[in-house]
Formats: sequence, structure tokens, C-alpha cells
Amino acid sequence: MTEPRNDDVLLDVENLTVRFAVKRGSTFGHKSYLYAVDDISFAIKRGETLAIVGESGSGKTTAALAVARLVEAYQGKVNLDGEDFLQLEDADLRKARAKVQFIFQDPYSSLNPRVRAEKIVREPLESLQTVPAPERQAIVDKLFTAVGLHPEQQRLFPHQFSGGQRQRIGIARALATQPELIICDEPVSALDVAVQAQILNLLRKLQTEFGLTYLFISHDLGVVQHMCDSIAVMYMGKIVEHADRLSLFNNPLHPYTSALLSAVPSVDKKRREATKRILIPGDPPDPLALPKGCRFANRCPAAQPQCEDSQPPLTEVAPGHKVACHLVDEKAVSPL
Repeated sequence: MTEPRNDDVLLDVENLTVRFAVKRGSTFGHKSYLYAVDDISFAIKRGETLAIVGESGSGKTTAALAVARLVEAYQGKVNLDGEDFLQLEDADLRKARAKVQFIFQDPYSSLNPRVRAEKIVREPLESLQTVPAPERQAIVDKLFTAVGLHPEQQRLFPHQFSGGQRQRIGIARALATQPELIICDEPVSALDVAVQAQILNLLRKLQTEFGLTYLFISHDLGVVQHMCDSIAVMYMGKIVEHADRLSLFNNPLHPYTSALLSAVPSVDKKRREATKRILIPGDPPDPLALPKGCRFANRCPAAQPQCEDSQPPLTEVAPGHKVACHLVDEKAVSPL
């Protein structure tokens, strides 16, 4: 079930699947496929932020890379501003790539250590050639100011910046082509907590200033709580819950979502006392031998026999609130 299309939707992802071939045994052994992203759909309205959250191995980063065509999708559609981004080639692809940019997780490894900061920010403009050469320096100057860096820092190399400053360079680079969609892949997870807050505030400020739309990838629900309009929770390649931020935090329906939220620290004493810590036992299933039923069933404290027999579809149980769980009906009550 996909989101309804309208003029407000910038990104509409339909039935996206990414698989990787895996050889087992000898050189001539049987080839299996690991489905890192398995038939997921979501949409983001212009100017809003959708977070995809989940633990390591859930497929959230692979989904983001597939949206940006940095890994190949096996099937599905990525409709960007009305065009199927996965089908574009040559000049059309170059033009569309300017609309989508990426902020990477690690500011220490995502910047070329041999290149000055000025050139790093200018690289997308030179690569895509969407802006005349004489205008590029003015754009670089504007972006350094926009992300809170000084003009004289343009001549410095990455090792001369702190981690937070390096991420600001990465953000400036992402803004260089005047994109409409920015994919943020764990953009603050490698930074100190105090610096995280600065970068998140900067991202929100830039979103308003430049009219940006964000696809925000994170494992930290505490971070996305302050950044996002809606949240999709992934587990083993599937979206198991999708809702607006308030609905998901106030009424989590999938047991996996409830367990994730129970681990989020809070300064509110009443909230801490009211929140029951939910532990997730065991390990995820083998991604090369997935069960026929719910992929969370072997770890779910509320699992029933039907959970192991068939895979639950992602169903809307309340306005804008979807969940893939056999134990949740239209009453929208968590089984825990």
C-alpha cells in the first residue's frame, strides 16, 4: 500500500527491493540472494522530514543508497518530482542528480584529506556542471556562511577542522547543487552529544531557509524525535510501522517499535516511571533463510502461532498510522 500521490509529494518510493547475490559453499556452489530491502514503499512531502529508523542490519541505509542510485535496486520505483529516478540516463540523470544529495555518516572519512575545503564544496558543481563556472565561487562563499564557517577557512584541509566543522563542510557540499531532497545517513552519530545538537539545529535552520526535504536515516529515536515529521521503522528489510512523529511516540503499535522506544532515555521523571523497559531476546533470523511468517516473531514477547505462519502486510489501522502486525487491528491497540 503506497502513499497517495499529489503535488505536495516530492519523493514517492514504490515497492523498492534491493538484493545482493551471495555464493555459498564452493566456487560452483548454489547462489543465494540476500534481500537487504524487501518491497518497501513510502512518500515524503515537500519541506518535510521522514526518518527511517532501525537497528544495524535493518536495511535503512541500503534503502537510502538505492533511492540515491548509489546501489542498484532490483525492482521498484523511485518517483522524484514526478519522474522515475531509477529509469533516467545520461543528461536527464545528471540533471536529476542535482536534486538529490547525500550527507554521509562519518565526517572523518567522507572528505578527501588531500583537497582543500573550498574545492570539496565546489566538487558537485564541477561534476554535474549545472552551474556556469564563473558563478561557482560565489555559491561556495554563500554556503560557507550558511553552515557557520568563516571565509578564510576555505583554504584549510579537512584535518585542520574539528568533527563538527567537517560535517558542516559535508552539509555545504550537499547544498551546492541547490537540491530539493537531502538524504542524511546517520549525520550526527559520529559526533559528541553537544556537537550533535548544533548540527541538528543547523539542519533544521537550513531546511527552512532553503526549502529542503530530508530523508533522515538513524538508529537513534531520541535524535529523530526532534527532527522528523514522520517515521518509518524497519526490521530485516521490511517497514514494520509508519506514522507521524506524535502518533508513533505516543502510541507505538508494533512490538519492535515499542521495544526501541522503551530504550530511549528521558529527562522526564514521570515518563521514565511510566515506561516499561522491553527487552528483545535472541537474534534476528538468518537473512539468507528468512521465515515465512513475521520476521520479528522469534523475538517478539507477544507472538502467537499465526505470526509464524504468514507475513503480516503493512496496514493502515488509524489515519496515517500503518503497522505490519497480525495482533493489531482497527482499534490500534498495541499487543504489549
